[in-house]
Amino acid sequence: MESLHYLLMRSNAIFSRRILSEVNKIGLTAGQPKVLDFLRTHGEADQKTIASYCEIEQATVGSILLRMEKSGLIVRRQREGNRRSLFVSLTDRGREAAGQVAAIFEKTEAPVVSALTGEELNTLRALLEKTCRILSDSAGKENLKND
Repeated sequence: MESLHYLLMRSNAIFSRRILSEVNKIGLTAGQPKVLDFLRTHGEADQKTIASYCEIEQATVGSILLRMEKSGLIVRRQREGNRRSLFVSLTDRGREAAGQVAAIFEKTEAPVVSALTGEELNTLRALLEKTCRILSDSAGKENLKND
């Protein structure tokens, strides 16, 4: 049986390749689909929140957002009372692209969803969420030890 890390890396690599192949056809680059999906489901957010949720370094998110802003997918603006943070939201063009991304995600997930029972799918989601939570918690604890 394959190791857990190998199976997680392999499934992520396969999924990512398929997603990137499709999103490249609509003019998006790596990093942009998950930002679009986050903003579609969560609405306006600051760069730090986007970086954290999407598991992307803040500096990298900054360059992704700059390209997205130049492409007319997002706008960044200050909120009254908060001049330190820029808040990011989708433009009409960005909402359209986010809808296309959601359809690509659904299409890419479809073979797995149709091959698993509802119970298996719920178990898979729960185990992946638990894995993310454990790894996030342990990374935070390791960072505290190293400080």
